[in-house]
This record gives sequence, structure tokens and C-alpha cells, in this order.
Amino acid sequence: MLSHDQIWGAIDTLAQRYGFTASGLARKAGLDATTFNRSKRVAPDGRERWPSTESISKILVATGASFDEFTSVVLRREPAPARTIPLIGFAQAGSGGFFDDGGFPVGTGWEEVAFPGVADEKAYALEISGDSMLPLYRDGDTIIVSPTATVRRGDRVVVKTVEGEVLAKQLKRQTAKTVELASLNPEHADRVLNNAEIAFMARVIWASQ
Repeated sequence: MLSHDQIWGAIDTLAQRYGFTASGLARKAGLDATTFNRSKRVAPDGRERWPSTESISKILVATGASFDEFTSVVLRREPAPARTIPLIGFAQAGSGGFFDDGGFPVGTGWEEVAFPGVADEKAYALEISGDSMLPLYRDGDTIIVSPTATVRRGDRVVVKTVEGEVLAKQLKRQTAKTVELASLNPEHADRVLNNAEIAFMARVIWASQ
């Protein structure tokens, strides 16, 4: 029998896994920002409140997670064991030799960090440097990038150009010829890149901020 804590815990886990807070996931799913707040999980009289099947369906659409992934998180009795993933600095990421043509990390000799609950075997961590991504990402923050995750409008993404520039931005619009990227820092301009200028684009699924 599924418990109230299991269901809400699975929603929290999916939110973290795909780079959202509980309120951020609610907004991404088209719901009121307070829908998944802890204060909403128990009624004033102490009765447990459960998320609706419609809310769960919207979560799956918003994150791109499958129903099997959700149920596996719900039913997991023990936390997923931590595994190590490559940690690459932004300067290193732009220097070449760390990624193949599909945006997958290759080679050896990099630092590693332990991180639980990452299903993508090709996922890696990027350490933010500089202030160009303020206020969302600060110097020294770590983001987890999944090259295999589906990218949709509104997602935070890491883009590497064929010239070696590495950008962390939000996908604003994608056409057959161009990609429009919204800057995370209002002091920096948005970018429009031709597809031919892009080496790869990968989705940010978690951030340490």
C-alpha cells in the first residue's frame, strides 16, 4: 500500500532530479506555485492531502519523466546509492577534448563528485565560474547536465558552440534553423545561434543553488 509520505517524497525527488524546487516544478507543470508546498500536504484539521492524478500527469509532462520512473521512485525503499560523475569547469569545457560530437563526456583525468539519483550514465557536473549567470547561478555553484534528456522550451540548458564557447541559458525558442537562448542574467543579452554554430545543447537537470 502506498503511503502519503511516499507519494509526496517521489514528487520532491523528481523535482530535485530535474532541477526544480517544489514551487518551480508546480509552475513548470502549469499549476499554482504553492500546489506542492509542504503546508498544502496536510489540511488545517490534520487530514492528509494527496496530489491528484492530474497533477502527477502534469509533473511527468513537465519533467519528461516516464510513469515507470515515477513509480520506481515511489516504491524505492532505500535511497539510491551515490555514484561519481565527472566534474568539469566551464573553462575546461570550452577548451576541447572533454566531449564527443554528441555532447557526451569522454576521456579521463578529470575530478569527480558523488551524486545520487542520476539515471543518465552520461550525466556530468559543470562548475560555474564568473558572474555572467547571476542571480540564478553563482561562481562556484555546480549544475548537473544530462545529454540524453529531452530539451523543451523554458528548460535551462548548456550550449557549446563549435568555436568552444560554453553558455548556460534558458531555451526560449527553437526552429529548424536557429536556437534562441534567454540570458539568466538581465545584464547580459539574449543570444540567437544558427544550428550550424552549435556543437551540442544539453539540459540542466539539477543545480546546487
